[in-house]
Amino acid sequence: MAENAVFSLSNYHFNQVVLNLDNLDPGVALDMNFAPSGLFDQAKKTFILSFAFKATCNDKDIVFVNCIAEFEFRNNLNFDEIPEFFYGNSIAILFPYIRSMVSTITLQANVRPLILPTLNLVSLKDHLKANSTVLNG
Repeated sequence: MAENAVFSLSNYHFNQVVLNLDNLDPGVALDMNFAPSGLFDQAKKTFILSFAFKATCNDKDIVFVNCIAEFEFRNNLNFDEIPEFFYGNSIAILFPYIRSMVSTITLQANVRPLILPTLNLVSLKDHLKANSTVLNG
């Protein structure tokens, strides 16, 4: 018998999308960086994940997107009771949306699209946990 999920993605949106092709040097590889952070609201049983992606060339921004996602927990819990698997899984759930946005904006700019590879971002779970706070906490 299948169990109900402990949490679910209830909503997401992109609050920042920046593309600056003036900084692109075709002969230089892009540096890519991911920065997740979170805000837990115990009263609402929600966790807001802010997941930023930045691609730079010669230390100048080429692409920046930030996605805000709201996850709902099924049960009331304290911040310390958030399951460890939540951090890695929430990032894994949101990554395809970021990947798609980056591909879409570069494709629509009529340049060679930047297609992020499928990545295992489980290493970001500790960064997310360390950069998460409690609302009014």
